[in-house]
Amino acid sequence: MKSFYTILLLLLSNSFMTLAWYGHLKFFGRGTGHATTSMWLIILVSWGIAFFEYCFQVPANRIGSDQLGGPFSLLQLKVLQEIITLVVFVIFSKIVFKNLTLTVNHLIGCVLLVGAVYFIFKK
Repeated sequence: MKSFYTILLLLLSNSFMTLAWYGHLKFFGRGTGHATTSMWLIILVSWGIAFFEYCFQVPANRIGSDQLGGPFSLLQLKVLQEIITLVVFVIFSKIVFKNLTLTVNHLIGCVLLVGAVYFIFKK
C-alpha cells in the first residue's frame, strides 16, 4: 500500500511541478495578453504553484523511503520520480501545448529509461 501512496503522491507532485516550470510559457506567453508580465510576478506565481509540489513530494519520499519503513531505496525513489516526471510532462505537453511530436528517437529514449528502471529495481 505504501508503494501505491508513494506513486500517487509523486504523480500529484509532478503535476504541480510541471505546471510551475512550464505553465508560464503557455499562460504568460505570446498571444495571451500577459507576455509583458513582470518576470518577478511570473516567478512568484510559479513559486506559489511549486509550494504544492513540495506538499506532495515530501510525504511521498517519507512514505516511500526504506529508511522510514517504506518499500523504496533512495535511488529507486529518484528513478521513479524521474520516470513519473517524464510521463507527466508528455501528457501536460500534449494537453496544454498541443504541439508535442514524438519521434523514433523519443521512443528509443523511453525504452532505455524503462530499461534503467528495470535494472534499478532488480533485486
